[in-house]
Amino acid sequence: MKVMDVFRKRESVRSYKSELVSEKELLEILEAGRIAPSAVNFQPWRFIVIDDPELLKEVNKAYPREWFKTAPQVIIVCGNHDESWKRKLDNKDHCDIDVAIAIDHMTLAAAEKGIGTCWVCNFNPTIIRDVLNLPQELEPVALLPVGYPDNPAQAEVKMRKPLSKIAFRNSLNNPFQI
Repeated sequence: MKVMDVFRKRESVRSYKSELVSEKELLEILEAGRIAPSAVNFQPWRFIVIDDPELLKEVNKAYPREWFKTAPQVIIVCGNHDESWKRKLDNKDHCDIDVAIAIDHMTLAAAEKGIGTCWVCNFNPTIIRDVLNLPQELEPVALLPVGYPDNPAQAEVKMRKPLSKIAFRNSLNNPFQI
């Protein structure tokens, strides 16, 4: 599959089969996150796979949506602010950027395999921190439910802004035209 096809195939899945993702496929998804680029190659991330049913119930309290409860596995993606690169000029912390790149790699690796994900940021991080007893330097950045879609992709056209609204050459006055 060509990379652009994978980009177009990826979607936010909100209904999963109860079957766990195979260990081989799960490791390949995690490997995609592991090899993601990061600022100065500091790799300030941790991926915590939750598949124990009792622990999943506790994690689900951080994002109490019915569809979220259908995911048989959730990857808690954390950023380590003590390890992330800070730009010298203004001390900008690149932790969230690095973690986002790793998450994107994992979602695309999953999509290529027909495995569903949905990037969840609207959750209660205190619950996740408490459930997993996270050290202070680790911030839970996103929840990534992982599983086989209950309803396989329907190849819908995704609503995206036209390139002319987001891409420019040399100034904001010169948008790309297709």
